Amino acid sequence: MAYFDNIPTVKFEGTTTKNMFAFRHYNPEEVVLGKTMKEQLHFALAFWHTITMDGSDPFGTPTMIRDFSTDASDPMEIAHHRVDAFFEIMQKLGMEYFCFHDVDIAPEGNSLKEFYANLDEITDHIKEKMDETGIKLLWNTANMFSNPRYMNGASTTNSAEVYACAAAQIRKGLDISKKLNGKNYVFWGGREGYESLLNTDMGFELDNMGRFFHLAVDYAKSINHLPVFLIEPKPKEPMKHQYDFDAATAMAFLQKYDLTDYFKLNLETNHAWLAGHTFEHELNVARTYNALGSIDANQGDYLLGWDTDEFPTLVVDITLAMYQILKNGGLNPGGINFDAKVRRTSFEMEDLILAHIAGMDTYARALKGAAAMIEDHYLEGIVEKRYESFHNTDLGKSILDGSATLTSLADHALEEGGKVELKSNHLEYVKSVLNDYLV
Repeated sequence: MAYFDNIPTVKFEGTTTKNMFAFRHYNPEEVVLGKTMKEQLHFALAFWHTITMDGSDPFGTPTMIRDFSTDASDPMEIAHHRVDAFFEIMQKLGMEYFCFHDVDIAPEGNSLKEFYANLDEITDHIKEKMDETGIKLLWNTANMFSNPRYMNGASTTNSAEVYACAAAQIRKGLDISKKLNGKNYVFWGGREGYESLLNTDMGFELDNMGRFFHLAVDYAKSINHLPVFLIEPKPKEPMKHQYDFDAATAMAFLQKYDLTDYFKLNLETNHAWLAGHTFEHELNVARTYNALGSIDANQGDYLLGWDTDEFPTLVVDITLAMYQILKNGGLNPGGINFDAKVRRTSFEMEDLILAHIAGMDTYARALKGAAAMIEDHYLEGIVEKRYESFHNTDLGKSILDGSATLTSLADHALEEGGKVELKSNHLEYVKSVLNDYLV
């Protein structure tokens, strides 16, 4: 069944086009830094915000027109229709990847066994669509935060029975990943944290989460399907404090529990903002630890303090993010997943297409701007000059090669009388020139 017959396949038409359903900047075949945009930008469609989000919020009822969710009454029939609509959107946009939570694609039913059966049926349908279109699974994950059983966490729960239920969902998720040839598998700890330390043993909960991740690794090995495991940091919401607060916190956890060989990070713009960071900061931290795996593409609102998941349109922010991604050598086998939702007032079916065009164009602009900076050696040159005293002087070289001692450094400082030559960073000028690269 088709739901978007009135919308043509979206093509690149350039900035002069007046066609709403055309790319102005994303040209899949345009070569940037030796690769086509399609190769550089592994765009992925998110099932949850695209298909299941209905526009309701704490202040109002649903607003979205979603024919694929209202043209049947049986939950499984609706689930099948949603799969058809989902793949139709990807084909309209020329996307080659997708992501989903287990509860997005199939109703949970009255038991885990029924949920398993529903997942089997719907993933059979998804696999048929994948084989038909060539579209690939970027990653899947288990929703272990919506069901009331997870009110106190999943792997960090206070209940051994809940811990076992979480394990059941992860086992099924990995079976599905193998079935659909997923390259990554995400853990987002929606309720892995605490609401109060008054009744929480944080060390115990972190130990249990470490054990849980090792169980997942062991099972993946046992079925001969070991995807790249990804942790998605977020500091708060829904818990007051979540254990994967930011990239640095997540890396400390992975190092402590000896998981760095199996896990990388899936970073999100809006989550970075909630942690008090920029997106480029989080990407840089992950890159520093050789742990940048994949990203969720969205943005927050400067005036709102929660996870608004808006489509990315801030070119300067995304250009700096793409700079970090390109310096990382790209995202492989990760990609750029649009974990973004249309605004409640953008309720028509066509808005799903228009919003993704906006996001894809933003990342295309950012890719070209970041590539130009790299080709000009712009930021690299500034950084190299800032640290040149460590590379171009005997004193600096002695520090880097380990031949310096505390005494030799102190003697040098005493001989020079503590005098140093300071140089301006010219940061305002640097930012001014940066604007020239915003294509």
